[in-house]
Amino acid sequence: MKIIISGKHMTIQEDVREYAIKKFSKLEKFFNREAEAHLTFGERRKGNYIVLDATIYYRNIIFRAEVENHDSYAIIDKGVERIERQIIKNKTKLEKRFHVGAFKETDDLNVEQTIHKIVKLKKFSIKPMSVEEAVLQMDLLGHEFFIFLNADSEDTNVVYKRKDGNYGLIEPEA
Repeated sequence: MKIIISGKHMTIQEDVREYAIKKFSKLEKFFNREAEAHLTFGERRKGNYIVLDATIYYRNIIFRAEVENHDSYAIIDKGVERIERQIIKNKTKLEKRFHVGAFKETDDLNVEQTIHKIVKLKKFSIKPMSVEEAVLQMDLLGHEFFIFLNADSEDTNVVYKRKDGNYGLIEPEA
């Protein structure tokens, strides 16, 4: 597994970099060489928190964990734990999507089988509007996200409220 480590507005100490590589390398037991891990460290000014955004790309599947803490080593441990839990929880479903044995076998795995059940279906008309109008509509409804038809691009887009209080926009790629 290829591991790429970067810092967002901060420098990563060599011992933290080595610890992250050592810990995330343990996830190789689930993947072959195709997997690529991107670890981005950052700082949150409020409370001097360190943030780790860990993303693993494997065969068009993305495993992601975002962790924050005062301790660099603690966020690395928690990030590995969260991604490992995602893999174990969804291992059976993911193997069906690819093929049996797509993930390397490990003897010490307890595979949890969960069935995701759709409990509500909601249909609504998508109206053309600008991004600013969509954000306003989302805020007026008190929702965390809002789907709309972008009047400029004529594509279906999603605006969402981020944890930091800002907004995000999801656009489809051509």
